Formats: sequence, structure tokens, C-alpha cells
Amino acid sequence: MEIKEGTEQDIPAILEVLRASLGETSSQKTEDVWRFKHVDNPFGKSLVLLAVEDGKVIGVRAFMRWKWQRREETYSAFRAVDTATHPDHQGKGVFKKLTLKALEIGKERGDHFVFNTPNAQSKPGYLKMGWKEVDKLKTSLRPVNPFFWKSTNGISGYPKTWNDNNGFDFLNDHKEKLVNKGELFTPKDTAYLKWRYAKNPLQDYHVLATSNLFLAAYVKKQGKFKELRVSEVIKSPKISNAVIKKEIKSWARKYGVHFISFSPISDVKFLTAVSGKFGPVLTFRNIEVSEATENEFLNIDSWAYSLGDLELF
Repeated sequence: MEIKEGTEQDIPAILEVLRASLGETSSQKTEDVWRFKHVDNPFGKSLVLLAVEDGKVIGVRAFMRWKWQRREETYSAFRAVDTATHPDHQGKGVFKKLTLKALEIGKERGDHFVFNTPNAQSKPGYLKMGWKEVDKLKTSLRPVNPFFWKSTNGISGYPKTWNDNNGFDFLNDHKEKLVNKGELFTPKDTAYLKWRYAKNPLQDYHVLATSNLFLAAYVKKQGKFKELRVSEVIKSPKISNAVIKKEIKSWARKYGVHFISFSPISDVKFLTAVSGKFGPVLTFRNIEVSEATENEFLNIDSWAYSLGDLELF
């Protein structure tokens, strides 16, 4: 078995393995989606490793590039995303070999850590390879007046208000505020926001982007309930909390949801919201940060995240 770095020429073979291992229903497995995640990412191209046997790709392990920042220091991070072993070659330890090799390459190239939110099935395997649990993600929930609930589920597409002529200068104010807080945050510019929310082939978002506000959300079904998930909200100091709340509540009523979810660290506050550790477990794998820094990052309060920062890819 040979382990090598994948290239764009390997995409068709990669997709073949993903489909054979995971099927078509778990997520979209197209070249456009792969390129969105692993080629067009404004943080850089992913680290993609392939297991090859007899000239054929039998395993895939993709580490998607990400950036986190604390004060003035920027960390080159990965989020562990796509992984698959062809059904004919399972039981050979392909996943472990690819993952450990990726960590080795990351260390050689000066990357700092890996983060992800694995499900209950995959988490034990990560923990055996040195991943550590940080904590469940904190989420705020705000109920919607039952008068506005609707039984209809049909949403054929979300509107997107985006004008490239907007200055988006408020993003600098937002970044400065987070720098001063001293917590880990994802630095965001217009290229990131457009890639992440306006041009995302994996998840459609209702997007409002003005010269003073960026807002992205979508409706997520939770059994019999519908949730308006506010994935990103960034505001100018010129915009009041009341204005943002009014906009979000108008979306909630429009889509007939039962409750609104958002990050308690985001630029919106609802007095009637309940906050708690309702999200998935965040896990962390050190590559090249000090023990003291690692201990800090294993505290969930060190992370200033929007829900969109840690949504599954």
C-alpha cells in the first residue's frame, strides 16, 4: 500500500471511493462540491492523502484548511472532514495510516492543530489517535410565538442580498473586538463570507449582506420541529441589537419555525433565549502548539465561534 498526496487529477477516483464507501445519500459527492471544500477554500487547498494499491485509490483522508486567530497570532488549522475506505479494502487500517501520515505532514509544514465535531461512531477512533474532547458546543435557543408556526415545509430557495460594492468596513471593527477579547476566532473577510454562505453548494443560506450587517441562516428540521439556525451574524457598531433581532424574527415568522438557534458569543442577544451545551462535542488534536496553549484551547470558553464556524462540512 502506497500513501501519497492527492491532486486535482485524482478527484474522479476520490469520488468513486467516497460513493462506494458512503453511498450517495449521506452528502453530495460531486466534483463541484469537492472543489468547493478542498480547492476553492479561501484558507487554502486541503491536505488530501490517498491510499493506493495496485494502481487504484482504495482510501481517502482529507484535512480541510482553516484559520483561527487569538490576539495577533494566527493558527494554521485543519478540520478533519472527508474520509473513506473502499468496502473491498476495509480492515487494513487505512483510515489510521492516512490520518497519522496527515498529522506527520502537518507537523513538518508548521501547521498547529486539527479540530472537528465527530459523531458517536467515529469519535472513539479519533480519541485513540490522540484527539481530546474540548466540550459540547454552547448554543442559545429562543422560542418563536406559536401564532407564527406553520406546518408547511416547502422552502425552494433562500434569498441572497449581496452587493459587491458594499464596503464591509464593519468586518474590521468586528475583528478588532475579537482580538481585544483574547479568544480564538476565525478571521473573516468578504471572500470568506461569499465562499462560505453565498456560494455554498452543500447548504443553501438566507443571506443579508449590507454595508453595516452580515446575516446568514437556514431552516433545519429537528424531528417535528423546525429551527432557524443563525449561522453567522456580524454587525457594525452603528447597528443596534434591536435591528438585528427584528430582522431575525421576521425570518423566523416567514419560515414558520418553532425556535431560533444562534451562538451565545455572536452579535445578537435575545433576553428570552436559553443558553446551554446543546451542540455536538468539539474535539482537538495538537500538532505543534505548546502544552500551555493546548490546555487553554481545551477550554471551550477559549473559543469565540459562530455556529457556522463549526457546522459540519
